[in-house]
Amino acid sequence: MILLMPMIPTPIDAEAAAPNGSRKPTVAAPASASPELTTRPHRRVFTAQDKLRILADTDRAADTGGIAAILRREGLYSSALTDWRRQRDAGAFGALTPVKRGPKIAEPNPLAAEVALLQKENARLALRLKRAEAVMDVQKNELGPDARLWR
Repeated sequence: MILLMPMIPTPIDAEAAAPNGSRKPTVAAPASASPELTTRPHRRVFTAQDKLRILADTDRAADTGGIAAILRREGLYSSALTDWRRQRDAGAFGALTPVKRGPKIAEPNPLAAEVALLQKENARLALRLKRAEAVMDVQKNELGPDARLWR
């Protein structure tokens, strides 16, 4: 004995039942995310001028105790100020500029071109010497053992 379950149409099946049967049901797009939220957080980058401006503000506010207010306003930790002060005191204004991440390109050696030229000339002279020695060996063999007598 075989029992069959009756099919109850689901809401999607009811929408699919078009008069001509050729159209598929459309699915509504999901609600879009809030435009205020970013899909992926990103690290803030401060320019050298921004860093120096913030350091100048904190230096002026050191007497009045307003450093905490500046840190809250800028959204910084005190460790960032410590790092920036260390860089500024070392005289590394270039260290305050954002640096491209990844492997650094080495500066070319100024003597590399001269070394390459000298190596090329050395190879040319070595080949010339090898050919000259081969010619001298051939000339020795052509004269034979009596060549010593004529000298």
